[in-house]
Amino acid sequence: MESTALKTTALSDLHISLGAKMVPFAGYTMPVQYSNLIQEHNQVRNSVGVFDVSHMGEFWLEGPGALSLIQKLTSNDASKLFDGKVQYSCLPNDKGGIVDDLLVYRFSEEKYLLVVNASNIDKDWNWISSHNSEGVKMTNASDEYSLLAVQGPNATAALQKLTSADLGAMEYYTFQEGEMAGLSDVIISATGYTGAGGFELYVKNADAQKLWDAVFEAGAEFDIMPVGLGARDTLRLEKGFCLYGNDINDETSPIEAGLGWITKFSKEFMMSDHHKSLKENGVSKKLVGFEMLDRGIPRQHYTIKNAEGEVIGEVTSGTQSPSLSKAIGMGYVKTPYASAGTEIFIEIRDKQLKAVVTKIPFL
Repeated sequence: MESTALKTTALSDLHISLGAKMVPFAGYTMPVQYSNLIQEHNQVRNSVGVFDVSHMGEFWLEGPGALSLIQKLTSNDASKLFDGKVQYSCLPNDKGGIVDDLLVYRFSEEKYLLVVNASNIDKDWNWISSHNSEGVKMTNASDEYSLLAVQGPNATAALQKLTSADLGAMEYYTFQEGEMAGLSDVIISATGYTGAGGFELYVKNADAQKLWDAVFEAGAEFDIMPVGLGARDTLRLEKGFCLYGNDINDETSPIEAGLGWITKFSKEFMMSDHHKSLKENGVSKKLVGFEMLDRGIPRQHYTIKNAEGEVIGEVTSGTQSPSLSKAIGMGYVKTPYASAGTEIFIEIRDKQLKAVVTKIPFL
């Protein structure tokens, strides 16, 4: 039996030296936490923290057919992009589900960067390549870039010391290429997966350590700290952000997942008629948020039941929310149970524990 060696990021040795607990994640060895999850979570919500998310994938699409290929394969309308604009989107598959969710960066009319989930790099690359009838030049730069997510309300103040770019003037979901910490051509992106504000910084691997050190020096006055994937998960869940492999997958439609806002029928895309019909005629299940009323923490794949004990769905994500001090989760339920205020029951260790459907985001 072959065992595949885990990949490392350019900063792996640094994380180990900082005492991070390293775990296998999406084919990489990644820091899940450094000190303590609640402390790291609260640091990002209230001040500023730094994640190494260099495992994410980056694909360049270039040429006259780039936009047309993106329009054909993504659910959102990329024709609305302008230079320096980022768009959240997904890649619908040919069976009614989702290949992946991703970010689309427009550098110019004929040059785009797609940022995809680490666990789906090969799958996405093969999917896009197999549909590239437009002769678009494709470059998989995933192994060339490191990505630091500097997140939290003090991220702008900390990073502003390192660049002449006016970070405070950058709108959410825009980016620019500029100098940062004496490094040229850093992609400075006003995006993130925490809902706490901040930036994601794309830099060549050779410069990752220099950028990391500069960011920590600039953020020292805000008690900046490294943050692991554990807190990344609790932060995104409080904001109701979907995680591929949990809340969306090859079987879920973006319409069922509450992602109608990134599913634009002003154009045709892969299986668009199918998703349009779901939008117009309704879906049999919906992704909802819920909070626990009884004590217990919901986890992925736990069964959701109604008061009569009938199975009505399944938990996709769940945690104890550090910001709210209560257990929250997301899951798919049959549509009649999807309204906020509906009482549901989560089966935890053979007990039916009471929960209530709530609006997302939780925070």
